[in-house]
Amino acid sequence: MENDKKSVAIIGAGIVGVSTAIWLLREGHDVVLIDKNGPGEGTSFGNAGLLASAATLPVPMPGLLGKVPRMLFKRNEPLFLRWAHLPKLLPWILPYLRYANEPAARQRAQDIQPIIGDSLADHQAMSNGTGAEEFIVPTDYVFGYQTKSGYMADQLAWSVRSEQGFEWDELTGDQFRAYDPIYSDLVGYAAILKNHGRITDPGAYVKALARFAETQGTRILKADVTDVVRDNGRVTGVRAGGETLRCDTVVLAAGAWSKTLVEQLGLKVPLHPESGFHMELWEPSLVPRSPVMLAAGKFVITPMDGRLRLAGMVGYGGFDAVPSRAPYRLFLEYLRRAIPELTWQDTTEWMGHRPAMRDSIPFIGAIPGVQGAYAGFGHDHVGLTGGPKTGQILSQLISGKSPNIDLAPYAPERFTPGLRR
Repeated sequence: MENDKKSVAIIGAGIVGVSTAIWLLREGHDVVLIDKNGPGEGTSFGNAGLLASAATLPVPMPGLLGKVPRMLFKRNEPLFLRWAHLPKLLPWILPYLRYANEPAARQRAQDIQPIIGDSLADHQAMSNGTGAEEFIVPTDYVFGYQTKSGYMADQLAWSVRSEQGFEWDELTGDQFRAYDPIYSDLVGYAAILKNHGRITDPGAYVKALARFAETQGTRILKADVTDVVRDNGRVTGVRAGGETLRCDTVVLAAGAWSKTLVEQLGLKVPLHPESGFHMELWEPSLVPRSPVMLAAGKFVITPMDGRLRLAGMVGYGGFDAVPSRAPYRLFLEYLRRAIPELTWQDTTEWMGHRPAMRDSIPFIGAIPGVQGAYAGFGHDHVGLTGGPKTGQILSQLISGKSPNIDLAPYAPERFTPGLRR
């Protein structure tokens, strides 16, 4: 291995970057993790904490295009737009909405399943021996509908899940309250998926993984990377914090912030930052048995260490958007209807940016034309879920091994004319 040892700079210390570091360490490589805010401080901190293996369907489902005007103008819909941002949004979102059809949805489900379909086991394998295992909890994942008709309206999604081998139990409202008595009749029908997982503190989980990587020799650098240095088409370093750090391999895993660096390497990257929100309720008087996707509000209620996290919604305003109060009001409006007896001691709020790709499929793999450059970003709403598998694939590629899945759907050059392999 010594002759094949690589010096790898990973840009981005979220779940994808840290997972990649751990798998690379196991292959014997030298690793430096670079992040402008440090490990676990971005989207990997603020997600729903859910290992959502069955979340293979994309956001742009059939019928979305017709719903968008209503969603933008009704106060109780989970879509928020900063209107001044619309001119920058339109060139991305119009092609994105063209994927809101059944063939595209089925294709995305097929393509993403190898990355997220066994997420609980992937996280357990990646974190084994790191000390971060304690944050992983096997759990059910509940979709809570107001009525059975609401569940039936999602039959495309459920039929695809069935075809992909997922199994679930359907419960009426009374049956669901026997399963978890804290809910009101806002959940009048439920589908309960088995063999999922949750992370009890996503930010702490990623930090624990990074600390383990550091004990194994990984250098962690808090800096902003401005360029990938190349010589005759080969990676020779990265410019970070005003200095040049030498390396022969680079992994671009900075989520929504990856776009600029990858475009500097000659690829077209149809990615737009999508705002996501969470609200945490500390010291709650009631704790749900399992994470629940509350269909009425389109957000997930996840039990975590010392608090409940309400996470979801979709916003578009760019990186400089000021958080709107509307998502947080909507969280509480639906929560009080769903769990009316719930009380808590304190509330915290967060807004971050998901890396939304035009086709809802991440970039994973070697970047053509730049030897030693790799991409691992663009996971949309399933970054935490797919991080360990993505990291393992990247480690295998860097180590000269062949992953046992077809990587064509994730090709970083797929939107760049003339570079499609």
